[in-house]
Amino acid sequence: MFDEVKKSIQWGQETLTLETGKVARQADGSVIATLGETSVMANVTFAKEPKPGQDFFPLTVHYQEKYYAAGKVPGGFFKREARPTEKETLTARLIDRPCRPLFAPGFKNEVLVMCTVLSHDLVNDPDIVAMIAASAALTISGVPFMGPIGAARVGFVNGQYVLNPEVQDMDQLRNNPEQRLDLVVAGTKQAVMMVESEAYELTEEEMLGAVKFGHEAMQPVIDLIIELAEAAAKEPFDYQPPDYSAIHARVKALGETEMRAAYAIRDKSARQDAVAAAKAAIKAGLTEEELADPNLGAALKKLESDILRGDIINGGARIDGRDTRTVRPIVSEVGILPRTHGSALFTRGETQALVVTTLGTGDDEQIIDALHGNFRSNFLLHYNFPPYSVGEVGRVGSPGRREIGHGKLAWRALQAVLPAPTDFPYTIRVVSEITESNGSSSMATVCGGSLSMMDAGVPLKAPVAGVAMGLILEDDGRFAVLTDILGDEDHLGDMDFKVAGTENGITSLQMDIKVQGITPAIMEQALAQAKEGRLHILREMAKALTEGRREFSAHAPRIETMQIPTDKIREVIGSGGKVIREIVEVSGAKVDINDDGIIKIASANADSIRKAYDMIHSIVAEPEEGKIYTGKVVKLVDFGAFVNFFGKRDGLVHVSQIANRRLTHPNEILKEGQEVKVKLLGFDDRGKVRLGMKMVDQETGEEIVEKKEENAE
Repeated sequence: MFDEVKKSIQWGQETLTLETGKVARQADGSVIATLGETSVMANVTFAKEPKPGQDFFPLTVHYQEKYYAAGKVPGGFFKREARPTEKETLTARLIDRPCRPLFAPGFKNEVLVMCTVLSHDLVNDPDIVAMIAASAALTISGVPFMGPIGAARVGFVNGQYVLNPEVQDMDQLRNNPEQRLDLVVAGTKQAVMMVESEAYELTEEEMLGAVKFGHEAMQPVIDLIIELAEAAAKEPFDYQPPDYSAIHARVKALGETEMRAAYAIRDKSARQDAVAAAKAAIKAGLTEEELADPNLGAALKKLESDILRGDIINGGARIDGRDTRTVRPIVSEVGILPRTHGSALFTRGETQALVVTTLGTGDDEQIIDALHGNFRSNFLLHYNFPPYSVGEVGRVGSPGRREIGHGKLAWRALQAVLPAPTDFPYTIRVVSEITESNGSSSMATVCGGSLSMMDAGVPLKAPVAGVAMGLILEDDGRFAVLTDILGDEDHLGDMDFKVAGTENGITSLQMDIKVQGITPAIMEQALAQAKEGRLHILREMAKALTEGRREFSAHAPRIETMQIPTDKIREVIGSGGKVIREIVEVSGAKVDINDDGIIKIASANADSIRKAYDMIHSIVAEPEEGKIYTGKVVKLVDFGAFVNFFGKRDGLVHVSQIANRRLTHPNEILKEGQEVKVKLLGFDDRGKVRLGMKMVDQETGEEIVEKKEENAE
């Protein structure tokens, strides 16, 4: 018999409810969290024994948005949910990142967390609800999880922090100058574990305030999860962290000297070879029983960690000889590829990004089928991390979670400085190819992306740079914040703290903590040190380019925008699209028209744009009385000639208006297909156009002014 338990609190503007014991009762932990009318079910299962030889913690997190949750049918041919969307992948990472460090040290049993969106009210974003549901399910499952965690979204409107702003407010972030922040924070009762944000040039103080606000706001949620666990938690899984002090002592005795010498080598490749050789030497000195010890890998990692961390925390130099605040040497180059619209090569130490910008038209916008409705995006950023960038051999396939996450981080950092679509009507695609990596390739993507867009002529509001910070935090409270971390410092350190922004403020902040949280004091120092590093990188980038180029690449499309009355849209499109197809075929330009009457004409050829513009203008513009036009005779009749003079507009030149003499028939002077100059005399009672020829010089196209003789007195 299963007991149903339900707990609720008022959280912000909504009621938050956690319930368990009714659904998915064979899972180790199952919780349905509901905020407003958005409900997410989280189910946790874990293996009771680790796999033989398992040397890492196999935690897998899935987040699934079911379209029925919003009363929708999925788009596409198959009409069912298939591969994870970008939003699902990013939300799975949001859940994974703060939870992973809170499992008991050395726990290597497989754990699966599955979050399913069951209902969506189109007001409360399911990602926060999913994080809370996952935390609650882990807490009651009995798995050795040192949580719970809470989570909250923070907005910043008119200088005030807002808890869990609505979905529609976050969707319009870029176009709403009053809403300057979308920040997600997760943490335990004591400390912050994870931050993910998109901002509009906030100061360090404003960002730190947002993190503190979110951490305080999530405390009732943590208390609610604890209250649920007190009523419904299963017996804790019998797990004792492994004691690997003996094997660690053996490893240290056999190889500390060689390992320390290896970590004194500054070149990454040479250092990796030396570390591998030191490990091989250590293993050669171990017995078969010691080699079979499942904690050997942990002991080797602790030896590496102690050497790297000890040198830094005791005031020594870092692996590559730098102090804690110095950024590696930077080289910025732009315009390095001949046929692309914009390109940049950004190199910082042994990390390098080749970033390319392509300008497209409205047809190139990405249409996103989201749970809360379809929308378009005119800014795309794609990040690729091939195996050769770290000197490895590996599979190359579709983008993984890491590539999607790093790309989104760079997207968030750069979108804050993009021009408004009305000022720059292009679709912008930025692709970052990581060609070398030794620490923070995502921040190299930010720097290279900013440079490549400026090289393409994108009028950014300001250049953007990013820097990755690290942390060494000892049990005795001593700590060191590291600017521009290396890969090894990231791997063996306690924090990955990435800050991007302009000279004026922060546009993106991402933080992951590998220990059980950090204090506001540490975060404050990290933000201050990151600002110092960011400003230095911006100065180095300025040596290559400081603003968008005035001229586009010869291979980039030009886009001209025109506004027409909405009642003329049908005339431009024509029956079945006949007219607009003709415009495209004749001019060679791409033509896009929206429901507001805004037309975008795109082509790499200026003549094509002008031709399409003139054709559209002739359809929608009205001819002006008294103006002279060049036309073509389309039909002759007894009483005059019909002349096509303005787009598809025809007018009648009466026989009396053809010449300054009497004509019995227009064919005495005119023939069909002949080009003539005509003056628009006016419109008759039925709106028909009246034209004249005799007052226009057919050679020059100028009006003939009659001279009147004065009467002599």
